[in-house]
Amino acid sequence: MKYLNLFLFLLLVSCTSTKSTLKNIDNTAKKPRVQNNAFIITEYAEDNKYGYDKDYPINIGLILERQEETYVTYFFNGLEGPNGEKISFKKVDTCCPFPTQHNNMGAGTLSIYEVSFEGTDITKRLYFNGYEKGKIVCPKGFTIKKFPAINN
Repeated sequence: MKYLNLFLFLLLVSCTSTKSTLKNIDNTAKKPRVQNNAFIITEYAEDNKYGYDKDYPINIGLILERQEETYVTYFFNGLEGPNGEKISFKKVDTCCPFPTQHNNMGAGTLSIYEVSFEGTDITKRLYFNGYEKGKIVCPKGFTIKKFPAINN
C-alpha cells in the first residue's frame, strides 16, 4: 500500500505543470452564507467561461476532500435552471492536475459535474476546484434561487 501511494503521488506530480493555468483564484474571496443547505449567491458571472472552462473553475476551496459533496450541494441548492427549473447533478469525472500549496502532495485536481434541468433535455458540465478560493457566483445559463428573508 505504501508503494502504491508513492506511485500515485509521483504520477500526479509528474502530470502536473509547475505553473497553474487557473485564472480566477482569489485568496481574499469569502464563501457565501449558507441558508437552508444552500449558498446565498448574490451575483451573476460576467465571464462565459466561469465554471465551464477548466481554467475558470468554480473555486469552492479551501475544503477537505470529504467536504466536496457538501459544498457542491450548497452551490447547486442556491441555483435554478434558466427558467426556474429544478437542478439535478452528479460527479462524472476528475481531471486537470494543477499545482497548489493547499494539498500535502502539492497538486490538486478539478471535479467535473454534469447538470440537468428538470423537464428539459439540457445538460451542462461544470468544473469545481476544492483547493483554491474564488468568488462564488451564478454561472451563465443558471438563475439565482430566491429564498424568503430570515429575520435575525
